[in-house]
Amino acid sequence: MSGREHVIRGSVSLPEAELMWRFSRSSGPGGQHVNTSDSQVELRFDLARTDALPEVWKQRALERLAPRLVDGVLSVRASEHRSQWRNREAAAVRLAALLAQATAPPPKPRRPTRVPRGINERRLREKKRRAETKQGRGRKDWQ
Repeated sequence: MSGREHVIRGSVSLPEAELMWRFSRSSGPGGQHVNTSDSQVELRFDLARTDALPEVWKQRALERLAPRLVDGVLSVRASEHRSQWRNREAAAVRLAALLAQATAPPPKPRRPTRVPRGINERRLREKKRRAETKQGRGRKDWQ
């Protein structure tokens, strides 16, 4: 994986040099193998100090990911696979997806639209008909 960049969106990607990897023993699948190998991966990315992201994206990501950041560093863990290599891939994909979502532009504000008159009239006609049906069920003189 060395030297490879992880694409966030468009031409923007995370340079491998800015990623900090840490490996530890995983509690996941693998039997006795997990007792001897460091297959769990923790991937850290210093979001506050990076120059890889455009400034607008960086500010947006810092704002949206604030609860997940520790001193401006974003951390992602992966331990679902038996091999360290697959966990590295999973962590990198997860980090890129997280940053892509956090840097996405805000959705366009919804423009309120009026309900067409015909639809409103049809609703009121149906309502009146239903009310008459229900009213016809009550107050019968059976004597």
